[in-house]
Amino acid sequence: MPGIYDYLEDKDGLLHIDGISSTEIARRFGTPLYVYSARRIRDNYRRIHDAFAARRENFRANYAVKANNNLSVLDLLRREGAGADCAGPGEIRMAKSVGFPPGRILYSGNYNSDEELRYGLESGATINLDDGPLLARLLRFGKPKALCFRINPGFGKGAYPGVVTAGPDAKFGMREREALKAYRLAKEAGIERLGVHMMAGSNVLETPYWAAITDRLTGIAARIAKALRIELDFIDLGGGFGVPSKIGMKPLPVEDLAKKVVDAYEARLAKTPEIGDPTLVIEPGRYLVSDAGVLLATVTHVKTSAKRFVGCDAGMNTILRPALYGAYHEILPATRLDARRSLRANVTGPICENTDMLGKDRRLPKLEPGDLLAVLNAGAYGFVMASRFNSRPLPAEVLVADGQARLVRERETLEDLTRGEPIPTSAG
Repeated sequence: MPGIYDYLEDKDGLLHIDGISSTEIARRFGTPLYVYSARRIRDNYRRIHDAFAARRENFRANYAVKANNNLSVLDLLRREGAGADCAGPGEIRMAKSVGFPPGRILYSGNYNSDEELRYGLESGATINLDDGPLLARLLRFGKPKALCFRINPGFGKGAYPGVVTAGPDAKFGMREREALKAYRLAKEAGIERLGVHMMAGSNVLETPYWAAITDRLTGIAARIAKALRIELDFIDLGGGFGVPSKIGMKPLPVEDLAKKVVDAYEARLAKTPEIGDPTLVIEPGRYLVSDAGVLLATVTHVKTSAKRFVGCDAGMNTILRPALYGAYHEILPATRLDARRSLRANVTGPICENTDMLGKDRRLPKLEPGDLLAVLNAGAYGFVMASRFNSRPLPAEVLVADGQARLVRERETLEDLTRGEPIPTSAG
């Protein structure tokens, strides 16, 4: 296949995923179906981890579980050496269930309930608080050994407006003056290890941004450390490392990224020795799993009206991002890769919403019911954002590893839709 997707192959017009025919995978497991390449996930982790670790020994990478919470994916990344960044109790439980030690889990919730704060404390994870007053509520349940606060650095960046998570309109983090008060309270409470965290954006491909945002966060951290005479245990830059949405786009140059970030990081530490030697932490999520995933869907009907519509069995209930953000995903005719793409069509699903479009005005060959489509970059924020809208069961997930395709999440059935609900007696 052209571009960056080295685990995808065109064999006589048929898409193969890590050597296995997409039609064979679809025949065995049905569609819609998420398929992940274990090899690609490993390669992605090693590429970004090694680029940073080669430049700074005191470094670690946490996987952002919210991107893809499949237990087999989590286990794969744990075995590679990643820690886990968890957004809530459910993700903490998942991470611990596959063997992530509590000391390698960061709990970054926001607008936490008391129950969530208690759960986070009792789990042993390092807790990352989104606002200073949350500390008083947390301390009612006990004192954590390690704690950090999430900073809003004042600006952010993202591929779409909805994924920019810093700046004046963001719901996340604290301004510097609010953070200073929070760290003073944490010091007074006798918390032993303190860190600093931010999450400024999503899917950013430009490396100069990372140098600028690193300089901004470390500057805030340095001023707080100096004012309160505290050394920091770690500084967490968050995630947001980009993945190209279109074949042919240049991938994130991770060597240059790592150099710019580490240079900016260590320059700040040299200027402010009071800060100590905090561990540099990053939280890649999308970068590790997005381009390792393909969503296979079967064409169900083709309609020619004012426009041509190619309908398939995957919709906004299966992959929400196009409807939610207007996100672009490449769509390949998996069973007709060698056919001339002579038509333009909107690719749609079966959901009763006009926003149920996986792609608009796409060049495709003439397709028929039963043909396969492959939606690329589906490994991140795909299944985890899927829903049962229109009472449609959730799809299955498959992991391809060592030449074998293995079911790693069963497909829901119609019976599952009413499981747990009592049937009203009047219905009998």
